[in-house]
Amino acid sequence: MNQDINQDINQNMNQNIHTNLNINTQKGRLYGVGVGPGDPELLTLKAFRLLQSCPVVAYQSAEGKESVARSIVAEYIPSDRIELLYHLPRALDAEAAQPIYDQVVIPIADHLSQGRDVVVLCEGDPLFYGSFMYVFTRLSEQYETEVVPGISCPMGCASALGVPLTYRNDVFSVLPATLPADTLEAQLRNADAVAIIKLRRHFAKVRDVLHKVGLASRANYIERGTMASQKVVSLDEVEPDDVPYFSMILVPSQSQL
Repeated sequence: MNQDINQDINQNMNQNIHTNLNINTQKGRLYGVGVGPGDPELLTLKAFRLLQSCPVVAYQSAEGKESVARSIVAEYIPSDRIELLYHLPRALDAEAAQPIYDQVVIPIADHLSQGRDVVVLCEGDPLFYGSFMYVFTRLSEQYETEVVPGISCPMGCASALGVPLTYRNDVFSVLPATLPADTLEAQLRNADAVAIIKLRRHFAKVRDVLHKVGLASRANYIERGTMASQKVVSLDEVEPDDVPYFSMILVPSQSQL
């Protein structure tokens, strides 16, 4: 009888160890969550649900600054969540930045490997010029990954402008202000409606090009669109040295219905 009891005990112990190993080796799921352009009420229901249910929330910020993505959804993050802040460089060229991105994802991967689901917040939409792409390209092949779309910043700024952006067969172009002036000029001459992003120190160059191609009068500058500090003004009202990262220029179509 004692031998049977010992066998049962050993069997139960082995089952428990096997169960614990399964728990420890089961990977968490990675979620790239778009938080929209700035207004917290523009967050999707799915994004809200994930914030309520996932144990780990990660977000990026510029060095020494508050995370804009987190500030948008701060009221929706439960107090008992594990929060991961990471810094992504904006000024470095792509090659020099790669080792930094490699280090950024290590804490996220650690939580995923321990079986915890992780939400990575991203302003606007995760796959539209989003910082989440640097996490996605490094972790999506190792961990189950889902992207939750958000309202992109050009769409949020268009609503702030309150003017139809495109009609019917219009061509809508999204242009980084970092492009050379001659490239911007060529693109602007062939588009019906335009969003120009990543302005900052390139604003003066972009404004000059818009005047050159005759679009300056149609263009509008939107700063922190949909946020409480939103500003919508003409190009000539902007001080080039004061242009923040969260700003863009929209040139609506002139087409008619």
